[in-house]
Amino acid sequence: MRALYSFLFYFFIPFILFRLSWRSSMAPPYRLRWSERFALYTKKSPQNVIWFHAVSVGEAEALFPLVRKIQHEYPLAKLLITTTTPTGSARVKAVMQDIEHVYLPYDLPDAVSRFIWHFKPKIGIIMETEIWPNLFACCGINKIPLFIINARLSQNSTSGYQKIPGLISSTLAHVKLIATQTVDDANRFVAIGSRPDTVKSLGNMKFDVDVSDELIKQGLQLKVNCFGVRFVWIIASTHKDEEIIFMEIYARLKQIIPELLLVIVPRHPERFDEVKALSEQNRMVVVTRSSGEVCHQVTDVYLVDTMGELKMLYAAADVAFVGGSMVPVGGHNVLEAAAFGVPVLFGPFMANFKEIALGLLKQEAAIQCHNNDEIMNALIVLYQDPVYRLELTVKARKFVLQNQGAIARIFDIIKQEF
Repeated sequence: MRALYSFLFYFFIPFILFRLSWRSSMAPPYRLRWSERFALYTKKSPQNVIWFHAVSVGEAEALFPLVRKIQHEYPLAKLLITTTTPTGSARVKAVMQDIEHVYLPYDLPDAVSRFIWHFKPKIGIIMETEIWPNLFACCGINKIPLFIINARLSQNSTSGYQKIPGLISSTLAHVKLIATQTVDDANRFVAIGSRPDTVKSLGNMKFDVDVSDELIKQGLQLKVNCFGVRFVWIIASTHKDEEIIFMEIYARLKQIIPELLLVIVPRHPERFDEVKALSEQNRMVVVTRSSGEVCHQVTDVYLVDTMGELKMLYAAADVAFVGGSMVPVGGHNVLEAAAFGVPVLFGPFMANFKEIALGLLKQEAAIQCHNNDEIMNALIVLYQDPVYRLELTVKARKFVLQNQGAIARIFDIIKQEF
């Protein structure tokens, strides 16, 4: 079965490269470092590394506290982080400048063999749901303990994997431990072929948000120096067709909340110019983060065209709406906003964070809005009732604190392999 999988992967490589080239027309970093995707390296790298893999920005952010803990406990350890996307790569390079980083190679037998030979990892730690038959088999052949941490599996993915049971069960046989976010995730991994004794529900690492005093201080300074007396409404991690929703709501709300300021943080950097143009087309006055300019009374949109500052921006906001939830993307991490003490709103599409969303709503610690009118009404209530805003933030922080500890539990298990 794996031989057929490999044959098909080789067959589709030209199409994969074409897609990379096409994506690079919108995001130029996609045209760089293709050799790494085939594990073709031109320089020596550390070996016997502790190897982590995080697909993109969200997974990397959740991984960083664990990496820092390992660095603190084992300062001489050699670490490697791989990612798949350029945005994930950029984030790793910005935060973990002292750690080796490359793209994870394509799951081709020769590429993964070169990767393993080049770095000789002594342990592999994969974030969330990354199941690669050739990579996992190569780790098994080379006796590299493999862990999938913060693992999650939707019902749709479970159904898909169950259609190829021979390939998936043999792949997961090479994994020493799957540390899932929830019991439901654990049951789904068993359903697709994992041995029950290799699956444990250890909690969600994203609850272990690093809330530093320095970031809070920077956020409060930004609010004073740049936003002034404006009522700051941040829309985080937006996708195409979402920004226009909030621009239209903003235009209506300005009649009721004259000091309202819309802070937009697009999820993908290749869309910065697109969102700026959209704002101007809707006759909105825009200040970009990269310009260094401050907002004035006439400013409508503060466009964050930089990466890696979302936590700090939450600390500067009065209300947050987490994007990817008004379009069928599946939502994004609402825990960072909750941890940084800003009232949290999100839309109806929260499949990627279903349990977290339900938990917040059960604790009356967030507001879910299903349409434009509900968003508008929620903003008006939050603006007019600062006591209610405070109640939301207190409940949300309590929810985050109650669910922390996954990183410590995972660390206690994987450190036995160091």
